[in-house]
Amino acid sequence: MEIQAAVLYRKGEKFRIEPVTLDEPKAGEVLIKIVASGICLTDIHVQNQEYWFPLPAVLGHEGAGIVEKAGEGVSAVKPGDHVVLGYAYCGKCRPCLTGAPFECERYDELNFGGRMADGSTRLHHHGRELSVFFGQSSFGTYAVVNVNNVVKVDRELDLHSLGPLGCGIQTGSGTILNHFQPEAGSRIAVFGAGAVGLSAVMAAKVAKCGMIIATDIHDNRLELAQELGATHIMNPRKVDVAAEVKHITKGGVDYALEASGHAAVGRQGVNSLGFGGKLAYVSAPPFTAGVDAAHLGSLTISGIVEGDSVPQIFIPRLINLYKAGKFPFDKLIKFYPMQEINRAAADAQKGNVIKPVIIMP
Repeated sequence: MEIQAAVLYRKGEKFRIEPVTLDEPKAGEVLIKIVASGICLTDIHVQNQEYWFPLPAVLGHEGAGIVEKAGEGVSAVKPGDHVVLGYAYCGKCRPCLTGAPFECERYDELNFGGRMADGSTRLHHHGRELSVFFGQSSFGTYAVVNVNNVVKVDRELDLHSLGPLGCGIQTGSGTILNHFQPEAGSRIAVFGAGAVGLSAVMAAKVAKCGMIIATDIHDNRLELAQELGATHIMNPRKVDVAAEVKHITKGGVDYALEASGHAAVGRQGVNSLGFGGKLAYVSAPPFTAGVDAAHLGSLTISGIVEGDSVPQIFIPRLINLYKAGKFPFDKLIKFYPMQEINRAAADAQKGNVIKPVIIMP
C-alpha cells in the first residue's frame, strides 16, 4: 500500500515527506494506522549519524495508532484497537523469556539494524529498500510492526499524547520505578530535565522520595521540574552541583539518574552519590564514569535500557497513574503537524521544546 512517510536519505539532511510503499503484515505482525508519533533525541542522533543507522530510512519509534489489520497468528489485538508502540524484542531468548525483554539478545539488531525479525524490510521507495527503525518507523501514516511492539490501551484516551510513553517517558520513569524502586523518603538527583529526566522527576514523586533534585542549564525546564515534583533545582552554570548536592543532603543522594548525555554531567552524578548510592546512565553517551574499581566502594553504577520496562506491563501502569492525576506527562508535549516535522526536530535539538509530537494527516 502507498503511505506518506518522512524519509531520511543522508546524514544531517532534513526529512522529506514522500509517498512510499508499505508491505502487507506477515505472520505475527500488525498493520497500524499511525495517529501521532513523538520525536525522541535518539531520532535526532540517528539523523546526524551520531548513532550509526543504515540509510535511507524512515525513523520514529514513539508511535501511537489504531490497528488496521492483524497478520496470521495474532490474537493480542484486533482491528480497531488503540495501541502504543514500544521497542522491538524477539520474545524467544533467555532475557525475553525471563521477563527482561529490554535485555533481549537481539535488541540492537531489531531496533538499530534496519530490518524486521526475518531480516527484511517492509518499506520501499522507487524499488529501493528503506530501513525500519525500532521495528516500527512511526514517522509515517501507517506502519507494519511485530506484535511484540504493540501495547493495547483504552479507547477513551487521547491517542495523540500517548506515543512518547513507548520510549522516552518509560525510560525515565521506569528507571525510577522498575530499576531503583526507591524507598519512601529517599534522596534522588536527576541530571538533565528533558523528557527522560522530567519523567523521572514525576516518577520519584510517585515513589514518595523525600528529596528530589533536578539539574539543567535551562531555567524554564527547572521551573517545570519544580511544578512536577522536584523539591530542589540547580543550574550547573550557577552552582557546583555535586558540592551543593552533598551539602543539602548532608553526604550525598541515594540515587542519581544521568539523562543529559554529557560526560561532565555523568561525573557530577558519581560525585553526588552518598554511601551505598546508585547511579543509572540512560542517555548512552560515549564516556567513562571516572571511577576505578578500587575506589568504587559501596557505589553501584548501571547502564539502563528502556527503564527496565516490559512495555505491555509498564505503559498501562503509567496510563493509570496519569488517569489518577499522578503522572501528568502531557505537560511535556507540544504538537506539530506532520508537514512541520523538520521544525519539530530542530526545536527538539535546540531545547526549545521538551517532547515534540507530530500529528499525522
